[in-house]
Amino acid sequence: MSSVAHHDGLLRRIEGARAELASHPIYGTLTTPDDLRCFMEHHVFAVWDFMSLLKALQRQLTCPAPPWRPVGAPWMRRFINEIVLEEECDQIEGRAVSHFELYHEAMAEAGASTDAIDRFLALLDQNVDPIAALEQSGAPPGARAFVAKTFEFIASAKPHVICAAFTFGREEPIPRMFRLLVERLAVSRIGFETLRVYFERHIRLDGDKHAPLAVQMVAHLCGDDGQKWAEAAGAAVAAIGARMALWNAASSRLRPPRVDARLSRATL
Repeated sequence: MSSVAHHDGLLRRIEGARAELASHPIYGTLTTPDDLRCFMEHHVFAVWDFMSLLKALQRQLTCPAPPWRPVGAPWMRRFINEIVLEEECDQIEGRAVSHFELYHEAMAEAGASTDAIDRFLALLDQNVDPIAALEQSGAPPGARAFVAKTFEFIASAKPHVICAAFTFGREEPIPRMFRLLVERLAVSRIGFETLRVYFERHIRLDGDKHAPLAVQMVAHLCGDDGQKWAEAAGAAVAAIGARMALWNAASSRLRPPRVDARLSRATL
């Protein structure tokens, strides 16, 4: 079977999960500032572990440590390093900032608690294992499960598995998800400007360039190897499922609605 046929088969396998994620009720139920704060306190861990997934790809597909040698396809090296540049030290409003740091600032602006993510980072600074650090930090259970799944992909040490999780669990669905969240901010008139900047930056980067190239990267890494394609499809399904579970967990923790002067009664 050709690479194209395998790719089409993967897309058919994840079609239902992709549609379910795109229509998750969370996009329509974030109607108050408290809802957004609760959402951010879960989502920040996905923002953090994106970088670990990306760094795992960088380690597999480039040569990040001496002695240097040319590893893999040059176009993939360039693509991965471009994403690292944009995610780790993007230029936003005239300054260099990582997307994680931007999100952390958005949480502070919104009044969301950063206690759990700050404790988590402090534990990592003490060389505590990430999974143990999650438990000790007080991270929401749904966020802990999401990060644990990400580290399962990383632990596989299989580039095609990591890349499939990265592509179909992150780069490919993010523009669609974040457009819905930007619409929610606009409709509900919630003035979280830094959060909006974060969402819109990802919509531009991932929708215009990252997602299409990431799909090409999966195809390149799997080639005509049916086993690799099967493993990539399994990782894609698992990654989308992990995102669904995170959204479910955040939805279940939304605070009871209350009147807020900044909000209209409009809904999506």
